[in-house]
Amino acid sequence: MQHPNEKIILEFFQAFQKGNAKAMNACYHKDVVFYDPVFGHIKGDRVRAMWYMLLEKSGGELNISFSEIQANDYNGSARWTASYYYGPSRRRVVNEVVGTFYIQNGKILQHTNHFDLWNWSRQALGFKGFLMGWTKSMKLEIQQESSKMLSRYIHKMRSLEEDDI
Repeated sequence: MQHPNEKIILEFFQAFQKGNAKAMNACYHKDVVFYDPVFGHIKGDRVRAMWYMLLEKSGGELNISFSEIQANDYNGSARWTASYYYGPSRRRVVNEVVGTFYIQNGKILQHTNHFDLWNWSRQALGFKGFLMGWTKSMKLEIQQESSKMLSRYIHKMRSLEEDDI
């Protein structure tokens, strides 16, 4: 029998495969905290906006696979792979990730993605990523750029909402 917390992780990844950010975000607690090497620590609405942004930027060319979902009363994990094209040069990225989750009252409260940033940066950034992707300064630069990109996306979405009023 499947643990209820395995079910919420499964629902999250099934929605991810379908490119459905709304359904992904429905799996999250309202106060969700997220971390990965590219975005760093983000919370709440920024986490939810991140998924909309990433799915929109993928242009439907995002392939998600997942396996090894397991969970107990509080924690869970899954292995997953994202294959997509990154940036204006459309570099092919295949990112192998282990996601860990802290679950409270049937919702994901903390979501951490573990992956090799140097491997990611070599694929996404090319030679610059190969040379510098393992350094703390490059990690900080990547996180700062991701944060700016997310802030611009949120601002754009708010502007569009105001235009609809």
